[in-house]
Amino acid sequence: MIELRNVSLSYGKSEVLENLNYTFNQKLTCIIGPNGSGKTTLLKLASAIIKPSKGEVLIDDINPWSSEDDVSLEVRRRVVYVHEKPTALRGTVWDNVAYGLKLRGLSRDEISSRVSEALEIMELKELAETTASELSAGQLQKVAIARAIAINPKYLLLDEPTAPLDYKSRRKLLQTIQQITRRGSSVIIATHTTGIARKLEAKILYIKDKTLRERHEPP
Repeated sequence: MIELRNVSLSYGKSEVLENLNYTFNQKLTCIIGPNGSGKTTLLKLASAIIKPSKGEVLIDDINPWSSEDDVSLEVRRRVVYVHEKPTALRGTVWDNVAYGLKLRGLSRDEISSRVSEALEIMELKELAETTASELSAGQLQKVAIARAIAINPKYLLLDEPTAPLDYKSRRKLLQTIQQITRRGSSVIIATHTTGIARKLEAKILYIKDKTLRERHEPP
């Protein structure tokens, strides 16, 4: 589980999120809020990319910001965050999907197997040898998600994952997210609409007034 304890975040004198207390222990959670409400910031806090100004974030009861380096790295690798507008890494689509696996020191055969599976799931096999920098925004989003799938993280955090996708790709992605949870990962999605959450039958949280709220209807 990922737990927020009295978490606040400020940029200079501007407070973005205030006194968040929540434990993410569902297989599927959607965080709903308009642009600028703090959804992206919340995901980055939960994935230990951003350090809170106050409070602490625990990943499986471990604070990666106050742990020894080797423990912190191992804990952080349990979480994968996919940005709303991911950037292309050097090389081909295959290279991009394999990147995280190489960092983790997996064998060549294991990398090949996982990359092939992820490309198949995201319907990217025909683009495997395409230079990633040549891709459209929608294709690049699918590559970033394929990279995450290949790693098979314990926690997958997706920031507006359907934004650049067409209808067919959005529908396929929702099916893929359900498949990911069946494989054992917990997924947290930031989105501005309840549509995704309802289709996935996910736990719904709303960001309002710099904090998280649980409600059946939007505030």
